[in-house]
Amino acid sequence: MTGPKTGEMLHLRGNALDKGEPVALPLTQSSMYHLPGVPDGQASYGRVDNPTWVHLEHVLSHLENAPCLSFPSGMAAISTALFATVQTGSRLLIPSDGYYVTRLLADRFLSRLGVVVEERPTTAFTAGGFDGFDVVFVESPSNPGLDMIDLSAVAEQVRAAGGITIADNTTMTPLGQRPLDLGVDVVVSSDTKAMGGHSDMLMGHIASRNLQIMERVEEWRKVSGAIPGPHEAWLLHRGLETLDVRFDRMCTSAQVVAERLVKHPAVKQVRYPGLTDDPSHALARAQTTRFGFLLSLTLDSEDKAEAFINSCPLLRPATSFGGVHSSAERRARWGDDVDPAFIRLSVGCEPVEELWQAFEASLNAL
Repeated sequence: MTGPKTGEMLHLRGNALDKGEPVALPLTQSSMYHLPGVPDGQASYGRVDNPTWVHLEHVLSHLENAPCLSFPSGMAAISTALFATVQTGSRLLIPSDGYYVTRLLADRFLSRLGVVVEERPTTAFTAGGFDGFDVVFVESPSNPGLDMIDLSAVAEQVRAAGGITIADNTTMTPLGQRPLDLGVDVVVSSDTKAMGGHSDMLMGHIASRNLQIMERVEEWRKVSGAIPGPHEAWLLHRGLETLDVRFDRMCTSAQVVAERLVKHPAVKQVRYPGLTDDPSHALARAQTTRFGFLLSLTLDSEDKAEAFINSCPLLRPATSFGGVHSSAERRARWGDDVDPAFIRLSVGCEPVEELWQAFEASLNAL
């Protein structure tokens, strides 16, 4: 599987510049545009148009090799993708072990609008087939369990049954996994995570090669007001310029850390697709270009899990993931159906030997 040309991405703006224009992307902070007479397709209003978004979306489209629109958070992207594709009477299938806020959206809002919502665990997602489902929403790897779905097989089966697939690719980014190339209809991502990479903004995006879906997505963004701020768009663009080097460092370090955690006596279980005996390994080898930067470890007790997270000097006890700082949390505290001592660990950009020494010292102290 080949990925996007990230070197070309870095020069998308530069190769289109006129003499004397700034190389760095300008930040356009304006709600109004000079608009005498008939608009004639010009920028009209800040809820509809912004030059900073336009170039950001040009870069995102390059990464996804598909039309792309940006949003003020990952959940704004997920919400828009669903509101653009379901209607009263639609049947929606979502993972029961995926990101919990997607389930809350479906249960508390979509179901009340007449959408029939069903859930299946990732490991049994294909059981029962997809007949009668209008939209099938998938996560692979699942968050936080890191189980995987054969995206190509699911997309083919859903299409044959007359439905569309939406894949949340937050955990892998377009550099690690390419759902659209595997036949998925729509990709959503929380760019708050690794795409931005610095834990300093909220953003998301939607990409699809189905132009009718993207027209609906754009219309929903326009009329709902689910628009990104220009400063956040500027920050995401800046973060994308280092995505390749950050993602490479994080994935390489995660492999080293996972292999060492398996051997530590304080650790009961480790999940990481890069481990050869991991249940997701074979599929990850076939479907992804990297094994990712997320892993999980389970310790003996909730107290020990908290002690490890809170005592390690090179680990931020925080929700979210994908930043330059390694971070971790017990996902049971948010209601995920996991062991109370289950820890989701996001490996950052710290030098791996220094990082491992800090992890090992904290584990040894339990």
